[in-house]
Amino acid sequence: MAILVETDTKILIQGITGDFGSRHARLSIDYGTQLVAGVTPGKGGQTFEHNGVKVPVFDTVEEAARETGATVSAIFVPPPFAADAILECVEAELDLAVAITEGIPVNDMIRAKAAMAGKKTRLIGPNCPGLVTPGRGEKSHGGCRIGIAPGYIHQRGAVGVVSRSGTLTYEAVWQLTTRGIGQSSCVGIGGDPVNGTSHLDVLKLFNEDPETEAIIMIGEIGGNAEVEAARWAKENCKKPVAAFIAGATAPPGRRMGHAGAIVGGAEDTAEAKKAILRECGIAVADSPADMAAALLTIYQA
Repeated sequence: MAILVETDTKILIQGITGDFGSRHARLSIDYGTQLVAGVTPGKGGQTFEHNGVKVPVFDTVEEAARETGATVSAIFVPPPFAADAILECVEAELDLAVAITEGIPVNDMIRAKAAMAGKKTRLIGPNCPGLVTPGRGEKSHGGCRIGIAPGYIHQRGAVGVVSRSGTLTYEAVWQLTTRGIGQSSCVGIGGDPVNGTSHLDVLKLFNEDPETEAIIMIGEIGGNAEVEAARWAKENCKKPVAAFIAGATAPPGRRMGHAGAIVGGAEDTAEAKKAILRECGIAVADSPADMAAALLTIYQA
């Protein structure tokens, strides 16, 4: 098992005919992802083709899901239209919408998140690398790659990874893989201040997943999501957790990279978060180079 998606999950891509969407559609097909549909308004009836795989393009998500059985969308839509693309997934009652788009206006995301309340569709992102459930074949091909993560660094196994940072997700995965330690699922939740799925949400999913034996959680300055997750884990999580918090040198009030990475209160700093995480029994790496090593201090792979 894995969380959120498995190797046979059927995927559609919104924005498949654009440069960014088409590039990552090809990489996902190469990884073995079951990419069954694309959506670009006004281009319905076209076909996206790569390495012998023919993917029909539809005008709407609802039509694409109905005709192909797709349950998950990867959203590569320009920022002004991305919130509406998310809501189109909600209206089509997809299981999951993964918004890769960076720079969606905050007001648009507030509107979209409010409209999603109580609905079936879960949102990952926006401004995220997406998620990967590695396959079990050679080089983990045959897995499910949704978004922009490099597939080849993954290996199927028992460690779950959740992160606000794309590049640090890849770093943690590579550290694990080079040690011969595989991953159950790897989830990049994004660094925007208004997002769909939190560290806590993913920790709960990993905690209930029988394949996942240990977890790496990667956070950064700003907000209290990592602290909330750590305090829940202390009381409820049955699995060892290691963590890294980025932004130790960031000055208060300065936004660092991600829109949500800004120190606003005493618990928003990297040092304050690391102290709370340690108090909650989480193994904390002080350097991004030591994330896998930190996990191995509390977990025998």
